[in-house]
Amino acid sequence: MELYMKVLGIDTSTSCGSVGLWDDGRVVSEYLLDIPVTHSERLLGAIDYLIREAHCPMEELDGWAVSLGPGSFTGLRIGVSTVKGLSFATRKPVAGVSSLDVLASQIAPTPYLICPILDARKGEVYTAFYRYDEAGLLQRLSGYRAISPENLVHQTKERTLFVGNGVKTYGDDLRHFLSSLALFPDPSLHLPRGSTVARLGDEPLRKGEFLDLKSFVPIYVRASEAEMKWQEKHPI
Repeated sequence: MELYMKVLGIDTSTSCGSVGLWDDGRVVSEYLLDIPVTHSERLLGAIDYLIREAHCPMEELDGWAVSLGPGSFTGLRIGVSTVKGLSFATRKPVAGVSSLDVLASQIAPTPYLICPILDARKGEVYTAFYRYDEAGLLQRLSGYRAISPENLVHQTKERTLFVGNGVKTYGDDLRHFLSSLALFPDPSLHLPRGSTVARLGDEPLRKGEFLDLKSFVPIYVRASEAEMKWQEKHPI
């Protein structure tokens, strides 16, 4: 019999903040709020509400899982710093997962290519390609990257499911240029969920694959605007 852990997952990679509790192989509770309020204003309150309603004191958790990105730089930093503090206080380990992996895994097994897209601003999206194998396991086929929608269109050669908040910004363009090759799931699947973060974090936590609290950082994929401006002023 497979043993599962009690994991609380946090996603702050987009404007939609989400926290979810995974226990014994099922979603016990979840909080999701997609409104223009900063994560710093709601995250700790959401975690407190979730564990109180689930009657699950932090001491009973086996570990934490956090979405490392890519996504909103500010949101990711808030999520990472919060989970580091909570892990230090509770002495519970942390597992990290990619926000793109989260979105792709929310799509049920399908024969189509899966392409999560997160709005990266500056006319780009964060993305990667995924496919379910014959055993029904999701496999990532490319690295995480930030590219233009035009470049993504050129690389799409087969029917592909696009999922994520980038669909809101670029969905019409994808429909226009890709026609029947562009498929879109139910809108509810475009939001990364804390329960999915927790579910994906369960396996590495069971394997003892913990993040180092002192050194782990978000997956940024590209430099921040501040870093790019500094590089412009200080060329090598």
